[in-house]
Amino acid sequence: MDIKQLQTFLTASEMLSFTQTAQLLGYAQSSITAQIKSLEEELGVILFERLGKRITLTEEGKRLQQYAQKMLDLDMEMKKAVLNEQAPAVLKIGAQESQCVYRLPIILQQFQKSHPQVKIIFKPVHTTEIAKELLQSGNLDIAFITDAYKETPMLHRERLIQEQLVFISALTEGNEGENIFSLQELSKETMLLTESGCSYRNQLEIELQQEGVHPLQMIEFASIEAIKQCVMAGLGISFLPKMVVEKELENHRLKELTTSMNVADIFTDIAWHKNKHLSPYLADFIEIAMEWYKKF
Repeated sequence: MDIKQLQTFLTASEMLSFTQTAQLLGYAQSSITAQIKSLEEELGVILFERLGKRITLTEEGKRLQQYAQKMLDLDMEMKKAVLNEQAPAVLKIGAQESQCVYRLPIILQQFQKSHPQVKIIFKPVHTTEIAKELLQSGNLDIAFITDAYKETPMLHRERLIQEQLVFISALTEGNEGENIFSLQELSKETMLLTESGCSYRNQLEIELQQEGVHPLQMIEFASIEAIKQCVMAGLGISFLPKMVVEKELENHRLKELTTSMNVADIFTDIAWHKNKHLSPYLADFIEIAMEWYKKF
């Protein structure tokens, strides 16, 4: 069963004449007869009663008439939706919270000046594995991957920046000059951490496990801003990308701690599937992002 057969059937059901149907649709009458016969054989019912030169709809034909019209209407709606250039385009972006809050707003601002019609959807991407899965499934168009480098054969990646990770604590009277601490001191500290699965938290936990160090307590937060506020309140120390605490460090609201811990380098890459069709607006977004990351 195809749309052409349904259109022929509906026309014949209105004209009640294969001859007039053929004239209206521009087919030979034998083609109309063949299409109707093929439809009847597929459905296993008789759609028209042939009474000499006249035809009438059977009960089965009347029931099909209602559904055939719905299917043709849906087909028309689908074509309009697909071909309608005025329909809003959608750009699905994946990134960690730190990128979304501290770097992407200025990029999106410039992008939307050029492409105000494009709707933007964000999805959280904490690791390379999550980004790879979402890009391969088509649930993301592009992803900002902040992680230690890992091979991703199906993805095209462009290096944007190396992230600097720092330990931070509250700046209080009496500790202004103290900025060096050993990993062993973490056994006496409360660690305020991002959600489990976050790439730089993973790297921290790997290093602590290798060193056999266990913090006194570990508290997990869903928000980087919540972590910073709690650190400033003296509730513990944290391990975050430096970009998210630069203002607080400059304003002496937080203090950077130095340690000998050797965490794997963390990079931010922009990535998309190797077979992804780059629409003009997607290619423009990539170009804008790469130019802005040179300035960070």
